[in-house]
Amino acid sequence: MANSEVMKFDKIHNKGQAQLFRNYYLEMLTKTHPLVIWGLYLPMMVYFLYLSNNKFDFGVIELVLIFFAGMLFWTFFEYIMHRFAFHWVAESERAKKFVYIMHGNHHHFPRDKERLFMPPVPSLILASIIFSLMFLLIGRYAFMFFPGFILGYLLYGSMHFAIHAWNPPFKWMKPLWRNHHLHHYKDDHKGFGVSTTIWDRVFGTMFDLKKEQEDKEKVKDLMY
Repeated sequence: MANSEVMKFDKIHNKGQAQLFRNYYLEMLTKTHPLVIWGLYLPMMVYFLYLSNNKFDFGVIELVLIFFAGMLFWTFFEYIMHRFAFHWVAESERAKKFVYIMHGNHHHFPRDKERLFMPPVPSLILASIIFSLMFLLIGRYAFMFFPGFILGYLLYGSMHFAIHAWNPPFKWMKPLWRNHHLHHYKDDHKGFGVSTTIWDRVFGTMFDLKKEQEDKEKVKDLMY
């Protein structure tokens, strides 16, 4: 396994990708393509919603409301995980390596397209755990809530890709783009929202975009 790095990097690597494991097969398991993850979860989402409507007899309005509640909950989960797990200031070497594998490598190699989504094996394990917890807490409603949560994740990963690949397609999306770019090159203790800035605004970790000057060269370093 590669040596861990501190979360703040003086130099962003524009080429290549981090080596997370020495073992070739383990290393391959850390990579994926966005379409693989979409293809993995879309059938599951459709099936769960089918069960909700046909087996559990939930109405369309109830299904839609709980589905969108799951999407909203994802944005909160995304913020909490990014802020407190992915940017955890670890003490032990083992913990530092874990943080680097989970997220630090993205700050080190932001142009690595193969590690924007969690790869299939750990993703399915984590998704199974999350669904089980949801089912314990809310019972059959989990079959509507979980697909919304997963769609939130898929949109988050796709938005993350877009932020590193293109300029914002609409003017109202520019704050989201800038918030993430500044998180990379200015201060990784702010700007934790990727799919939305709502929770950065709620918890006071939003950059003051009126005062921040955009460094076009550093932004270019973050783009594919």
